[in-house]
Amino acid sequence: MRTSVTSSICWEDHPAEEWLEAYPIGNGRLGAMIFGGIKKERVQMNLDSLWYGGHVDRLNPAAKENLGKVRKLISEGKISQAEELLTLAFSGLPQSQRPFQPLGDLEITYGRRGDQAVSEQAQDYRRELDLEHGLVRESFVLGKGKIEKTYFASWPAKVLVIHIEASAGISFSAILRRRRFYEHSGSWMDRGIFMDGQSGPDGVRFYAGAAAASGECGNVQTIGEHLLGRDCQEVTVIISGETSFYEEDPRKTVQERIKAAMEKGYERLLEEHVEDYQSLYERVNFHLGADDLSEEISLPLHRRMKERPEDLGLAETYFNFCRYLMISGSRPDSLPLNLQGIWCEEMEPAWDSKYTININTEMNYWPSESCNLSSCHQPLFRLIRRVKEMGQRTAREMYGCRGFTAHHNTDIWADTEPQDIYIPASYWVMGGAWLCTHIMNHYRYTKDKDFLKENFSCLEEAVLFFEDFLIEDQGEFVTSPSVSPENTYIMKDGTEGCICAGSTMDVEILNDLFDDYLEAAGILGIASQVTQRAEEMRKRFPKLKIGKHGQIQEWREDYEEKEPGHRHISQLYGLYPSRQISWEKTPALAQAAEKTLARRLAYGGGHTGWSCAWIVCMYARLEDGEKAHQNLMKLFGQSTAPNLMDTHPRKNGCVFQIDGNMGALAGIVEMLVHAEEDRLLLLPALPPTWPEGRIQGIRIMNDGEIDLQWSRGQVQTWEIQAGKEDLELMVKANQTWQKVQIPAGMRKCFTPDVQVKEPGNK
Repeated sequence: MRTSVTSSICWEDHPAEEWLEAYPIGNGRLGAMIFGGIKKERVQMNLDSLWYGGHVDRLNPAAKENLGKVRKLISEGKISQAEELLTLAFSGLPQSQRPFQPLGDLEITYGRRGDQAVSEQAQDYRRELDLEHGLVRESFVLGKGKIEKTYFASWPAKVLVIHIEASAGISFSAILRRRRFYEHSGSWMDRGIFMDGQSGPDGVRFYAGAAAASGECGNVQTIGEHLLGRDCQEVTVIISGETSFYEEDPRKTVQERIKAAMEKGYERLLEEHVEDYQSLYERVNFHLGADDLSEEISLPLHRRMKERPEDLGLAETYFNFCRYLMISGSRPDSLPLNLQGIWCEEMEPAWDSKYTININTEMNYWPSESCNLSSCHQPLFRLIRRVKEMGQRTAREMYGCRGFTAHHNTDIWADTEPQDIYIPASYWVMGGAWLCTHIMNHYRYTKDKDFLKENFSCLEEAVLFFEDFLIEDQGEFVTSPSVSPENTYIMKDGTEGCICAGSTMDVEILNDLFDDYLEAAGILGIASQVTQRAEEMRKRFPKLKIGKHGQIQEWREDYEEKEPGHRHISQLYGLYPSRQISWEKTPALAQAAEKTLARRLAYGGGHTGWSCAWIVCMYARLEDGEKAHQNLMKLFGQSTAPNLMDTHPRKNGCVFQIDGNMGALAGIVEMLVHAEEDRLLLLPALPPTWPEGRIQGIRIMNDGEIDLQWSRGQVQTWEIQAGKEDLELMVKANQTWQKVQIPAGMRKCFTPDVQVKEPGNK
């Protein structure tokens, strides 16, 4: 399967001047932003495990003894007093978890003092991101010679590679820097440089190294902390980094990786990288409209985005770019994607670039299963298991409960105490529960029973916490205290509040958590007092309510919102990513969800990248292709950087957040294929502007895979590949349902209402 060449190329006619113009590369653990450059260039690097500081015990010992007092104040309507007590008795000590930090920069200066060639104007400049091969390239003519550079991050070799070819030869000087935040630098071997240090008190030790090998007509050496190349027609620079989070001796590990990579040589490293990368990238193919997109690709990316945001080729390129970020940023042996993945420039990044688990981390993995990147989902499950271990103490010491809980953030150390003193978000106990919903989602797609056994304890421990934590009120089980992240309500007397009991999102997450747990227990043949109690409690969770504006109520009471255009639309968790609200099963709630979205947008909602991406997903789930597409275009226009990375506004500009890219990717898939365990909706939210197209390799539940082709807005054919088990599904195509059956391991082709043939392998 091959993707359209044009939709797999992003290019610019100048080096990047700002971070959000550079192109990302990554191998899961080590990421870099490639700026390019003629006289100088910067390669800005991150390690997934380089965070400031070590684990800190932040548990507030006053929490448990004040829990009953907080609940009493909430039940009496004394919200301001409850919030004050929460800030005192429940906030972490200190209030903040650990921040993610960059590794540093490799700075390269080309030419020697007095070199005339480097001072000349470059001609035919081009910097491109090749999504099909996972490469960045730069080329230009300087003086009498052509210079070509290739950059990639190899997951098999665990290194970054910069390969330079200069027909007339080139000289350079390179140095590793990390502002003031490192301890040692120098040379190793006769052609390598390094820097190392420790990321603050009790933090991880890190080591970064770079070495070079030159081809004919050149030589490489080190002087001090500089790597020097002289008159090289061909040179390969190998870079790696590691921390003591993974390796006891990061220096030894890095040097061995670099030496092994140099022994392989550039051609083998490139071949190995492309083979590995394409084994994931080529699983899915998405194409819209006509095959000839040569006119679009003739424009630099920043002009395509500005002048032709609705061009079909741009949607394809964006879809492929988002998959590229997932493949490059989340691999089986890495940490999961944080707010910025493995691409972060600042020592004090926005929101610490942590794992924000009141939507952002979860959103990062919404497309992992459907986009055939299940292995990229694995780092999240390792984090969940670590959060479970840390969260057991939090549950016991803060709330007097069994099981585990986590609040709205966590970090590299799986910290589960409240983050910040921020009443609309900090004292929310649902973060671990939401993370756990990914477990059954992964199982439903893969049918991996061994995986379910390995992670079942996470589900059970999450349920155990709520069996103890929930309170009975008016015959229902509800959370207390809680919030609706990160919104504020107005009571009848005009008082503002955030803390509540039983917010709508809490109810929806609990519905999924308990349903998932009971389903998993049934699959594994487990019956216990915990499952029995879970069944009893599940029947007494509150029902979703419709408020006075015809909207899904956000709180248990029908309060007015302080910000009706708030970026969070937490009460619609039940619409997406959950499946509790739908036109078929709950039409009244679906209509209320539609009104909720309209109201949010009327007041300026969807003004951040991730929020806009969530709205794309929700309109797709409501089967409104026109509005889903409108919000995708809004995302392109207001929240997408010149390099296609998603942005989030802040006071001094904007910052990259990867959640918007991942959410939008999930939304595009949802517009075309809606998958449940026993049914498929084909083209449920096809935009009118996408009348022709195909999507191939999309995963569906029960270990299946689908290829789909449409024309004039109507499904033409689809093929389904069954996995280890027989597939029996109801499929809706062109407003008509039909039953399809595919034996295990077989592939069948269908047209609406008519089964046509059983094709061979792709």
